[in-house]
Amino acid sequence: MVATNSAQRGQRAEDSPFNRSVFSVLDEIEYRVCDRGEDLEAIYRLRYQAYLAAGMIKSDAARQVHDKYDDLPNSYRFGVFYRGALVSTVRIHHLSKENPQAPTCGVFGDIVASRLERGETFVDPSRFAADAEWSRKLRVLPFITLRLAVLGAKYFDTDCCLIAIKEEHSAFYYRVFRAEPATGPRAYPGLEVPVHLLQMNTRALLDDVIEKYPFFRSTKEEQRMLYERQKTGQRDSIRVLPTARLTLEAA
Repeated sequence: MVATNSAQRGQRAEDSPFNRSVFSVLDEIEYRVCDRGEDLEAIYRLRYQAYLAAGMIKSDAARQVHDKYDDLPNSYRFGVFYRGALVSTVRIHHLSKENPQAPTCGVFGDIVASRLERGETFVDPSRFAADAEWSRKLRVLPFITLRLAVLGAKYFDTDCCLIAIKEEHSAFYYRVFRAEPATGPRAYPGLEVPVHLLQMNTRALLDDVIEKYPFFRSTKEEQRMLYERQKTGQRDSIRVLPTARLTLEAA
């Protein structure tokens, strides 16, 4: 009876107009894990275009944005492709006592370091960027892009998600992820605007968020393909199709 009720709740959530609109876009999405090659260069260019348009950075002849955190062993760079076009990107770090380096630690280390030392683990999404034209056409793009952070939190079974953002984005993260402020604004290297640190207790809250927004659901196989480190010699990008609808059909 419990399993049936859970499936019914998931089905009702899927049938809401908003969730149907997200699923309709997600059905045509391809995620790519990018470690080298043309897709990675395209991600760096998209970051530059988006941040420059938002007034977050100054113009630069290289017309790319990347930093020392991109190539860390706990860093995962993703491209989000819609009908073959790169529409957005995000970078996810998995933080632990063994791998404590990430952008958030560089700016908010006094808050994060002691928690890592105690054994807490985190996902740290950063470098979110979206194509301006596609953002206007695909209003649900932030949900589809940040789904990658949800899958990371599930795969790594983290305690918390750390979110360093501009203040005006705080309401979105509180409404969707129930993320709350951890400290006030601070300067962020390379950006022209300060950032705020929010945090979401993924152990306590993530399953409820996934139930409300069933497009955040995923199979273990999708999580593994996105976050399991591949052996050397793999192709430049690993392509992964979302599995949220499959999990509902199997429920």
